[in-house]
Amino acid sequence: MDAFSPAIAQPSRSAEQSAAHVAGRIADRASWVVLAMFAIVAALTFRDYGLGWDDYTHAQYGDLLLSLYSSGFRDTRALSYVNLYLYGGGFDMAAAALAKILPFDLFETRRLLGAVVGLLGLAITWRIGRRIGGPLAGLIALVLLAVCPLYYGHVFINPKDAPFAVAMAFFLLGLVRLIDQYPRPCPTTLFIIGAGFGLSIGSRIMAGFDIVEAVLALALLFAIEVRARGPRPATARLGRVLLLLIPAAILAYAAMALIWPWSVANPLNPLLAIKTFSHFFENPWQELFAGQRLTPLEMPRSYAPTLIALRLPEIFLLLGGAGILGAFAAAFNAGVLPRRRAIYFTIALAAILPILATVIARPAMYNGIRHFVFVLPPMAVAGGLAAAWIAERVAHLGRVWVAALAVVFVTGIALPVAGMARLHPYEYASFNHIAGGVRGAQSLYMLDYWGLAFKQASAELRARLAERGETPPAGRKWKIAVCGPHPPAYVALGDRFELTWDPSGADFALMLGVFYCARLNAPLLVEIERSGVSFARAYDIRGHAISRLFTQQPVVPNKPR
Repeated sequence: MDAFSPAIAQPSRSAEQSAAHVAGRIADRASWVVLAMFAIVAALTFRDYGLGWDDYTHAQYGDLLLSLYSSGFRDTRALSYVNLYLYGGGFDMAAAALAKILPFDLFETRRLLGAVVGLLGLAITWRIGRRIGGPLAGLIALVLLAVCPLYYGHVFINPKDAPFAVAMAFFLLGLVRLIDQYPRPCPTTLFIIGAGFGLSIGSRIMAGFDIVEAVLALALLFAIEVRARGPRPATARLGRVLLLLIPAAILAYAAMALIWPWSVANPLNPLLAIKTFSHFFENPWQELFAGQRLTPLEMPRSYAPTLIALRLPEIFLLLGGAGILGAFAAAFNAGVLPRRRAIYFTIALAAILPILATVIARPAMYNGIRHFVFVLPPMAVAGGLAAAWIAERVAHLGRVWVAALAVVFVTGIALPVAGMARLHPYEYASFNHIAGGVRGAQSLYMLDYWGLAFKQASAELRARLAERGETPPAGRKWKIAVCGPHPPAYVALGDRFELTWDPSGADFALMLGVFYCARLNAPLLVEIERSGVSFARAYDIRGHAISRLFTQQPVVPNKPR
């Protein structure tokens, strides 16, 4: 090589670096646009989401937690309230407090706060993907999560699993930063680690997966350093990190105590929660899985993998699966830098370990896969890394290939977006094209297990009665038999209706479109449909002998497992 080679080569490298810098800026700006679009859509639609089975109870828990603190810990009802004391109530408490100052009612406030928490989860996922794989990886991770109906739908309606997913993602960001800065993490990283774990464990005891992932990732990095540096230097570096994590642990405990006060009322209470959740402690009911009616204790080991395969958008499955495999491959590739190997291992573990654990342990499973919303952010990050890797290699093939790849990606994103628009506001009930959409899945799996559709059905029933000029009989309210959650129906119907479980003598019947609610032989006044599937119905049962609302007993006797 002659003396001019470096001078000749340098402009080419500079040009490549400049192009990469421009592309990165475009990807970052696109990410901000995606976040802004989510915020705008959420602001326009958060009032559309009805109440489900648990909303009233969670709202009461939030009020009780506020009373606990405002009374100087004299009002301790929150520490024994139904079974919610076994969970943290940070979301419920924040919603109860915000409802006192925002110009919305309590339940609108809960939906709005859910949207804000979901937006934070998207931003955190973007930052994780960007930190590991660059701006394009971050953008694609963000988009994959934003158009995932399971995530999008749950952030508005689910006060347990969606906030938990965001807290877990926050901890994952801290863990990625910790490994990237190993063995000298900065104060910001230690804060994220502590706050993330405290908010996670204070939301659900399942945050124990955080510890497992951190231990395994640090163990991998330690093993690599022992081989490269020797046992003594590697041990010294690990010891330094562990010492620095002590303040983070104290912060975690404080955060947990704040949002889950029962956990510190007795130091052994978290262990009691683990023991309680290790056994199914509620009266069992039946749900649909693969066309069978099974109790949560009877669900097969294939439950979670099957529903993940049928409920996530196809492009999310493809890229997320490829990213997880690629992350594991990179984690055990000696040619990859040690810290990068540990980071890839962390992402892969966060995405797949909880699912593998349920396959092995076979715990009680129900309500679709709402309990697995927390694996979606790391899966999206893995998908973003895979997509960025593919894009980098396709870029060398020419613009035609790049354009073709862009068309494939945009098409893959457009499919779930169109599906969510058709299902709104029941996005969380979505199934992908592999399952035949919600229409193909309706006789095989649970759709509206949260029971959200009474809001729309009640509004249409009231409008229909108003059109017909009907008013309640003199001296009493309309009597309506309800198959589904009564508090949400009461809120949606208003005080002109008296709710009952007994259809005898009732004027109307309001029914969820689930397998356990019967189809009645009476005039149909209202039907809420999405994509050819009935989510709720209202009947005029005056003058009709209706003996039952249910196709079967809602709760079944315990069976030996």
